[in-house]
Amino acid sequence: MAHMHVPSEVPVRYLPRSKNASMIAGALFLVGLISFVVRLRQDPDSAWISYVTNWLYFTSIAIGGVLFAFATWMTKAKWNWSMRRVSQSFVAFLPLSFLFLLPMVLMLRENYFPWIEMMATDPIVQKKVAYLNIPFLVTRNLVGVTVLFGMAIYFVYLALRPDMGLTEGSEENDPARASWRERLTQGWMGQEQEEVSSYKRMTTMAPAFVMVYAVVMSIISYDWAMSLEPHWFSTMFGPWFFMGAFWGGIACTALWSLYLRTKHEDFKHHIGLQQRHDIGKLSFAFTVFWTYLFFSQYIVIWYGKLPWEQAWIVKRSDPTSWGPFWLLIIGLCFLVPFAGLLGRKAKMKPKLLAFFTSVIVVGLWLERYGVVAPALWHEGDPVFSVWQPLIGCMFLGAYLFSVRWFLSTFPAMQIWQPMVDPETLEAELVHAE
Repeated sequence: MAHMHVPSEVPVRYLPRSKNASMIAGALFLVGLISFVVRLRQDPDSAWISYVTNWLYFTSIAIGGVLFAFATWMTKAKWNWSMRRVSQSFVAFLPLSFLFLLPMVLMLRENYFPWIEMMATDPIVQKKVAYLNIPFLVTRNLVGVTVLFGMAIYFVYLALRPDMGLTEGSEENDPARASWRERLTQGWMGQEQEEVSSYKRMTTMAPAFVMVYAVVMSIISYDWAMSLEPHWFSTMFGPWFFMGAFWGGIACTALWSLYLRTKHEDFKHHIGLQQRHDIGKLSFAFTVFWTYLFFSQYIVIWYGKLPWEQAWIVKRSDPTSWGPFWLLIIGLCFLVPFAGLLGRKAKMKPKLLAFFTSVIVVGLWLERYGVVAPALWHEGDPVFSVWQPLIGCMFLGAYLFSVRWFLSTFPAMQIWQPMVDPETLEAELVHAE
């Protein structure tokens, strides 16, 4: 990676706009919205379970992809220079995710949070009243998500702004691109100064974003998943949740990058063997890490033999209900990608890499459902129904449209490249002279 070649002049390329793609995304959204309304009339509890779990999943993918952009920026990674904008593009879904969150915090009460009714009679739940109360839940979710999403949007704005000075005349008679270029270049200070300013601000805010990400995503996992079984808690649950989101962001970055390769020769050339191999290695590494966090949570519960902790595992391992479903999750999130990505071939062959990262993406979707639904499940209800993917189409359509819009409106490969910091010794020698 130290010898990664980054071209001195990066071509200005956009993902071509497609009316068919927009229509497909719109159709998916409408199918999901109609399905949610229909299911809400039939079985409100089931409808909201599907809504919340799909929100958790697609928000995880989007913010996880942006975290991947932050992480590679902090570590000054060069291998992913041609994929950097793909990870940043996931930010386009975050404003929609915030709108999807509003019905959850404003409408869900006793029908979703069992601790509301338990608070009157359960002494254990009563001890958690300082945290488990609706006003604080609404406040911490809205404030936390606003701060997290706001930092992500500002980071991507800083990454986009210097590119606007290098794309003049390349809009290809596209009014939307020209309009956004005009907006993002207000108060322009000059190309070099803009690049230096963006680089310094992005480098400064990246560590803070990582900490905010860990805190806010932990809060989301506690509120919308762990609190549904209020006697149970796990200190590993938050890290398991937000690192799974990071892993999903990596896998989806790989999928979108492979999709870009089919749209232009420049994408195909610059998203080459090295990029595919490295992102394949990361997808493999976090397959192991996800399993490590899952097993670390399980082993403590198993050897502790404490009834409250065991209840969570027992419910999800019942062979007559949730056991087979969770075996499927483990297979998709660990066994298949671990075996498939262990060698070099699958990381370097586009179709194989697309297959195994798709398995990861589907496995994580099922996992988000699996951490929520068993807590609200009643005997006789189906473990999984067609309504889960149907309602998920609403989020999928919004996600596909927003990311595709971003890559069609802004250069799909970041044109300006970060400045090279001098080594510490070199910097000291300059000052000594």
